[in-house]
Amino acid sequence: MDFGAARKWMVDGQLRPNKVTDPRIISAMLDLPRHRFVPADMVPRAYADEDVPLGEGRVLLQPMMLARLLQLAEIRSGDSVLLIGAGTGYGAALLARMGGRVTALEESATLVTVGREVMGEVALAPGHVQFVEGPLAAGHAATAPYDLIVIQGEVSAIPPALTEQLTEGGRLVAIRRPPGQMGVAVIGRRVGGVFSVVPAFDCATAALPGFAQKATFAL
Repeated sequence: MDFGAARKWMVDGQLRPNKVTDPRIISAMLDLPRHRFVPADMVPRAYADEDVPLGEGRVLLQPMMLARLLQLAEIRSGDSVLLIGAGTGYGAALLARMGGRVTALEESATLVTVGREVMGEVALAPGHVQFVEGPLAAGHAATAPYDLIVIQGEVSAIPPALTEQLTEGGRLVAIRRPPGQMGVAVIGRRVGGVFSVVPAFDCATAALPGFAQKATFAL
């Protein structure tokens, strides 16, 4: 497979027609070897317009969906970013290429091991990625607060444990799907200590573990 040609097809055929205009996203997705972040038997599907299975019920988000989610986040160079559900690290690598200082949180030990290995072989300048292992819904308070939190997967609700790890004015993007409803990408901001979200676009993907809706979750 000509991986360079596959990346160009991915960008020209999937991203550009779907309102992805941030040149940093375009550049990073043209450059980063997405096929290195999937299991060997999934390499032929790495650049397809679909989620790619990673094992353990987890997926690498469809290119267009991930690109639109990152564009919604409006990352700024130097932002402290928490990526929840990092998987094998492709999203973390994109965020780092866009200038983020990324804490990549993953609860699967297998995916963390793969992610660290691949990340060690991929040039990430100007950003930086630190993989950490732990429960996704708890976030990673040790390196909080964050300017941006990206939840890379579908959740039924956004727990306060995460929103409390945002800086004042910090943003959070996620794919939220409350029980019985359609999935929607949302962007939330913490202003005056209060977190609120607005919908952005319809989408759906595999659910992340540990995010079952509870009465104490932020809606």
